[in-house]
Amino acid sequence: MTREQFTELVVAEQEALRRFLLTLCCGNRDDADDLAQEALVKAYLASGSLRDGSKVKAWLYKIAYNTFISSRRSTQTIVSIDDTTDIVDNTLAPDREYKYQELYAALAQMQPKERTALVLFYLNGNSVKEISIIVECSEAAVRQQLSRGREHLKKYITQYGER
Repeated sequence: MTREQFTELVVAEQEALRRFLLTLCCGNRDDADDLAQEALVKAYLASGSLRDGSKVKAWLYKIAYNTFISSRRSTQTIVSIDDTTDIVDNTLAPDREYKYQELYAALAQMQPKERTALVLFYLNGNSVKEISIIVECSEAAVRQQLSRGREHLKKYITQYGER
Protein backbone atom coordinates (compact mmCIF):
# COMPACT_ATOMS: atom_id res chain seq x y z
CA MET A 1 0.00 0.00 0.00
CA THR A 2 1.41 3.38 -0.96
CA ARG A 3 1.39 6.44 1.26
CA GLU A 4 -1.26 8.02 -0.98
CA GLN A 5 -3.50 4.96 -0.73
CA PHE A 6 -3.11 4.96 3.04
CA THR A 7 -4.01 8.66 3.20
CA GLU A 8 -7.13 8.01 1.11
CA LEU A 9 -8.10 5.18 3.44
CA VAL A 10 -7.68 7.38 6.52
CA VAL A 11 -9.70 10.21 4.98
CA ALA A 12 -12.49 7.81 4.02
CA GLU A 13 -12.61 5.85 7.30
CA GLN A 14 -11.35 8.16 10.04
CA GLU A 15 -14.73 9.38 11.32
CA ALA A 16 -16.36 5.94 11.18
CA LEU A 17 -13.34 4.43 12.94
CA ARG A 18 -13.56 7.07 15.69
CA ARG A 19 -17.31 6.42 16.12
CA PHE A 20 -16.60 2.69 16.36
CA LEU A 21 -14.00 3.25 19.07
CA LEU A 22 -16.15 5.87 20.82
CA THR A 23 -18.90 3.30 21.19
CA LEU A 24 -16.49 0.59 22.35
CA CYS A 25 -15.17 3.09 24.92
CA CYS A 26 -18.75 3.77 26.07
CA GLY A 27 -18.66 7.46 25.22
CA ASN A 28 -15.20 8.34 26.51
CA ARG A 29 -14.06 10.57 23.67
CA ASP A 30 -10.52 11.02 25.00
CA ASP A 31 -9.93 7.26 25.16
CA ALA A 32 -11.50 6.76 21.73
CA ASP A 33 -9.35 9.48 20.15
CA ASP A 34 -6.19 8.09 21.75
CA LEU A 35 -7.02 4.59 20.52
CA ALA A 36 -7.87 5.84 17.02
CA GLN A 37 -4.56 7.65 16.81
CA GLU A 38 -2.67 4.61 18.08
CA ALA A 39 -4.50 2.31 15.64
CA LEU A 40 -3.78 4.59 12.69
CA VAL A 41 -0.09 4.73 13.59
CA LYS A 42 0.01 0.92 13.83
CA ALA A 43 -1.82 0.66 10.50
CA TYR A 44 0.57 3.08 8.82
CA LEU A 45 3.59 1.16 10.10
CA ALA A 46 2.11 -2.11 8.82
CA SER A 47 0.68 -0.73 5.58
CA GLY A 48 3.71 -1.73 3.53
CA SER A 49 2.99 -5.40 4.14
CA LEU A 50 -0.69 -5.23 3.16
CA ARG A 51 -1.22 -7.17 -0.07
CA ASP A 52 -4.96 -7.70 -0.48
CA GLY A 53 -6.50 -4.29 -1.21
CA SER A 54 -10.06 -5.64 -1.16
CA LYS A 55 -9.96 -6.26 2.60
CA VAL A 56 -8.28 -3.02 3.65
CA LYS A 57 -11.28 -1.71 5.61
CA ALA A 58 -11.60 -4.92 7.65
CA TRP A 59 -7.83 -4.84 8.17
CA LEU A 60 -8.03 -1.30 9.60
CA TYR A 61 -10.93 -2.17 11.92
CA LYS A 62 -9.10 -5.29 13.06
CA ILE A 63 -6.13 -3.15 14.07
CA ALA A 64 -8.45 -0.72 15.89
CA TYR A 65 -10.25 -3.56 17.67
CA ASN A 66 -6.99 -5.21 18.73
CA THR A 67 -5.72 -1.83 19.96
CA PHE A 68 -8.90 -1.46 22.04
CA ILE A 69 -8.60 -4.98 23.49
CA SER A 70 -4.90 -4.45 24.31
CA SER A 71 -5.68 -1.20 26.10
CA ARG A 72 -8.38 -2.88 28.19
CA ARG A 73 -6.25 -5.83 29.29
CA SER A 74 -4.23 -3.65 31.63
CA THR A 75 -7.22 -1.67 32.93
CA GLN A 76 -9.89 -4.35 32.98
CA THR A 77 -12.65 -3.54 35.47
CA ILE A 78 -16.20 -4.76 35.76
CA VAL A 79 -18.76 -1.98 35.99
CA SER A 80 -21.88 -2.58 38.03
CA ILE A 81 -25.18 -1.17 36.75
CA ASP A 82 -25.30 0.81 40.01
CA ASP A 83 -21.97 2.43 39.15
CA THR A 84 -23.15 3.85 35.82
CA THR A 85 -24.95 6.90 37.18
CA ASP A 86 -21.99 9.11 36.36
CA ILE A 87 -21.96 7.76 32.78
CA VAL A 88 -25.60 8.69 32.27
CA ASP A 89 -25.46 12.05 34.05
CA ASN A 90 -24.81 14.56 31.26
CA THR A 91 -22.93 16.90 33.61
CA LEU A 92 -20.36 14.20 34.39
CA ALA A 93 -20.28 12.24 31.14
CA PRO A 94 -17.03 12.32 29.18
CA ASP A 95 -18.98 13.10 26.02
CA ARG A 96 -21.53 15.69 27.20
CA GLU A 97 -22.90 16.38 23.73
CA TYR A 98 -23.59 12.75 22.91
CA LYS A 99 -27.26 11.97 23.38
CA TYR A 100 -27.00 8.22 23.87
CA GLN A 101 -25.68 8.07 27.41
CA GLU A 102 -28.17 5.35 28.40
CA LEU A 103 -26.89 3.22 25.55
CA TYR A 104 -23.31 3.83 26.70
CA ALA A 105 -24.26 2.78 30.23
CA ALA A 106 -25.78 -0.44 28.88
CA LEU A 107 -22.81 -1.11 26.59
CA ALA A 108 -20.45 -0.60 29.53
CA GLN A 109 -22.03 -3.65 31.16
CA MET A 110 -21.32 -5.93 28.21
CA GLN A 111 -18.31 -8.06 27.41
CA PRO A 112 -16.07 -6.36 24.79
CA LYS A 113 -16.67 -9.12 22.19
CA GLU A 114 -20.47 -8.74 22.39
CA ARG A 115 -20.21 -4.94 22.36
CA THR A 116 -17.89 -5.04 19.37
CA ALA A 117 -20.13 -7.39 17.40
CA LEU A 118 -23.19 -5.20 18.06
CA VAL A 119 -21.39 -1.98 17.15
CA LEU A 120 -19.88 -3.37 13.96
CA PHE A 121 -23.13 -5.00 12.84
CA TYR A 122 -25.72 -2.38 13.77
CA LEU A 123 -23.82 0.90 13.75
CA ASN A 124 -21.17 0.27 11.11
CA GLY A 125 -23.21 -2.07 8.91
CA ASN A 126 -20.53 -4.76 8.69
CA SER A 127 -21.58 -8.24 7.65
CA VAL A 128 -21.13 -11.25 9.92
CA LYS A 129 -18.30 -12.40 7.65
CA GLU A 130 -16.50 -9.03 7.94
CA ILE A 131 -16.91 -9.05 11.72
CA SER A 132 -15.45 -12.55 11.90
CA ILE A 133 -12.35 -11.28 10.07
CA ILE A 134 -12.03 -8.22 12.32
CA VAL A 135 -12.36 -10.08 15.63
CA GLU A 136 -10.68 -13.27 14.40
CA CYS A 137 -13.37 -15.80 15.19
CA SER A 138 -15.82 -17.94 13.26
CA GLU A 139 -19.02 -16.60 11.73
CA ALA A 140 -20.98 -18.87 14.09
CA ALA A 141 -19.22 -17.23 17.06
CA VAL A 142 -20.12 -13.79 15.73
CA ARG A 143 -23.77 -14.81 15.38
CA GLN A 144 -23.70 -16.08 18.95
CA GLN A 145 -22.09 -12.83 20.17
CA LEU A 146 -24.78 -10.83 18.37
CA SER A 147 -27.55 -12.94 19.88
CA ARG A 148 -26.14 -12.74 23.40
CA GLY A 149 -25.34 -9.07 22.95
CA ARG A 150 -28.93 -8.26 21.94
CA GLU A 151 -30.26 -10.13 24.98
CA HIS A 152 -27.81 -8.45 27.35
CA LEU A 153 -28.46 -5.02 25.85
CA LYS A 154 -32.20 -5.50 26.25
CA LYS A 155 -31.71 -6.63 29.86
CA TYR A 156 -29.44 -3.71 30.78
CA ILE A 157 -31.65 -1.10 29.14
CA THR A 158 -34.71 -2.57 30.86
CA GLN A 159 -32.90 -2.50 34.22
CA TYR A 160 -31.90 1.10 33.66
CA GLY A 161 -35.46 2.06 32.73
CA GLU A 162 -36.72 0.63 36.02
CA ARG A 163 -34.46 2.92 38.03
